[in-house]
Formats: sequence, C-alpha cells, structure tokens
Amino acid sequence: MRQAVFSSLGAVVPGARFLDLFAGSGAYGLEALSRGAAGGVFVEQAAKALTCVRQNVAAVCKSLGRDGRDVTAIQGDARMVPLAGGAVPDLVFIDPPYEIIAEVAPGLFAKLTEVLAAKPDAIVVFEYPGEIELAPVGWTLLKRLGKGARQPTVGFFRRS
Repeated sequence: MRQAVFSSLGAVVPGARFLDLFAGSGAYGLEALSRGAAGGVFVEQAAKALTCVRQNVAAVCKSLGRDGRDVTAIQGDARMVPLAGGAVPDLVFIDPPYEIIAEVAPGLFAKLTEVLAAKPDAIVVFEYPGEIELAPVGWTLLKRLGKGARQPTVGFFRRS
C-alpha cells in the first residue's frame, strides 16, 4: 500500500515538508525522506515506538548521507497536531489505530484546517479500514486506494 501511496504522490514528495501523525515506526515519513522530502516531524505518543522512530530516522538519514537536522521526532498526542519550528507541512500522513478513527478524525481535520491555512494545496494522506467512509467537512477526497472491507484504505484529502 505504501508503494501505491508514494506512486500516487509522485512529484509532490521531493522537497516537501511532512508531518507524520500517529507515526508508529515512522514508515510514511521515512519513505518520504527516502524519496527526497526536505524534512518533517514525526509525532508518536508511545515512548517505545518513539525510540524506534528515532532509531529509524538516524539509520535512514545515515544511508541517505543526511545530517537529520530537518527531521524531528516528538512524543505527544497527534490529535494536537504540533508543528516543530512552526513549519507548515506540504504533506500530512495520518495512520491512527483503527479503533479510534471515528473519534479522532473530525477533530484532526478541524485542526488541520487551521494548521494548513497557509498551504491550501497541502495533501493529507489518511489510512483507514475500507469499510469506513471519511467525508470531513471542508475537505475533498482527491483519491482513494483500496476499498475492500477489512482492508487498509488510503484517502488523499485537500481542503475544499
């Protein structure tokens, strides 16, 4: 699925800044870095997962010959949509635990409406189960990958 996501994003990734919410291992942000993203912020609440993200960031930056100064991994609640250094992202990756999506999605999109006000072309990449339909107010679904029940689905959203 990640391959299809980045194939769909194509030329948007090189030079982009990203925000990876509910980062887990950091897979989305790390893939963005490996495809030429300028840098970004990983947000993860669990301390063990955050340690993993930091290790993965260090390894990827080393393999890319980057110093990693443009990459930050912070421990925090992704629902707060923090921005390190005040940089507004071009891409936002959201991969929350599936069981909390109904609870967190409306608030996340409302917060992102504010955070992304300076970048109307920013894209939100949201992973969710195929049986859920996301239709956040003020946002347009540009593309959806995968649609089967109990299968991961990724929606690409932009502010309307």
